Amino acid sequence: MSATQTSDVPTLLVKIFGKDRPGITAGLFDTLAAFSVDVVDIEQVVTRGRIVLCALVTEPTVSSEGELRATVHSWAESHKLQAEIISGTGDNRPRGVGRSHVTVLGHPLTAEQTAAIAARITGTGGNIDRVFRLAKYPVTAVEFAVSGCETEPLRTALATEAHEIGVDVAVVSAGLHRRAQRLIVMDVDSTLIQDEVIELFAAHAGCEDKVAEVTAAAMRGELDFEQSLHARVALLEGLDASVVDKVRAEVRLTPGARTLIRTLKRLGYQVGVVSGGFTQVTDDLKERLGLDFAQANTLEIVDGRLTGRVTGEIVDRAGKARLLRRFAQEAGVPLAQTVAIGDGANDLDMLNAAGLGVAFNAKPVVRKAADTAVNVPFLDTVLYLLGVTREEVEAADVGEDELPH
Repeated sequence: MSATQTSDVPTLLVKIFGKDRPGITAGLFDTLAAFSVDVVDIEQVVTRGRIVLCALVTEPTVSSEGELRATVHSWAESHKLQAEIISGTGDNRPRGVGRSHVTVLGHPLTAEQTAAIAARITGTGGNIDRVFRLAKYPVTAVEFAVSGCETEPLRTALATEAHEIGVDVAVVSAGLHRRAQRLIVMDVDSTLIQDEVIELFAAHAGCEDKVAEVTAAAMRGELDFEQSLHARVALLEGLDASVVDKVRAEVRLTPGARTLIRTLKRLGYQVGVVSGGFTQVTDDLKERLGLDFAQANTLEIVDGRLTGRVTGEIVDRAGKARLLRRFAQEAGVPLAQTVAIGDGANDLDMLNAAGLGVAFNAKPVVRKAADTAVNVPFLDTVLYLLGVTREEVEAADVGEDELPH
């Protein structure tokens, strides 16, 4: 029976709730089958071993409705369940124009925070159609399906609310594109890895503090990146090239980085990195992690020593956005299907160019400008923003080997 056919016919909402056990769903519909009703809608949720099962069915003939009610209640009681049957007309009311997925990350997620998010959705004109949990660790991730308001104003309103109450919120448009192939491009320093690569090199040159000061100013947007890059690299002049292997060994991946990349690759996504750091490290990461794309600056090495200069095209703020577009073209993925992840001011152009820009433990100027911010130290939480559940990640891992170290 079509939606138009059920729009004005009498229907019954049958609700069953109680302790979950195998066979409840089959048992309810076996009971209803005796009355030759049609199924219009079904919804079932199990939370901490308690089931709520709702079935919207067409009303049987008047003479048998009472019998249906008595039979369902009798069946429920025999299984130590409760039943409620509500008469009405037609199907669910049509969802409003404008549909979005709102993902909320909390560590923990409090009732107060949840109330604030729900109230802001309502205040923006949205209706919460469905809520379900994506993950319970390393953070609590919950997704709201929202209709009735456009994505952009909802994203703006919830970004303000999220900052005030201390949760992370991502808002993306609903649609098939969410499950389509995507390209994920990440910054490297303080995003894919916990370190600033140039500071690792500087530690071997004995000028770590001086380099760190320039790096921090550049990330805050106070210095031109290219000028700061040349100034910092000049301090490395004379270092033996053997330091490259030492730095590679010192690099620490961000918690969740392997899980994120492994899961994305299994989903068929392509993954790349762009960095204001150096190919001497990013090329190694590309090989170790099975990345599809990698681009960074290159330290010049002559006669076995660093010259204090870089060679080739500089990867700066504009360069990262340019590379995102290049990678997308090579991957055959529309720019709207790209996700960019970064933490510093030199990532802003890339974050703004991507279909979804994620500020990961970022500087304030970046958090304010990005589509969404993640402020927990687990990179794999980005999966939840894409609608991937923790259970799906773990299921994919069963029987599979880790990526090579």
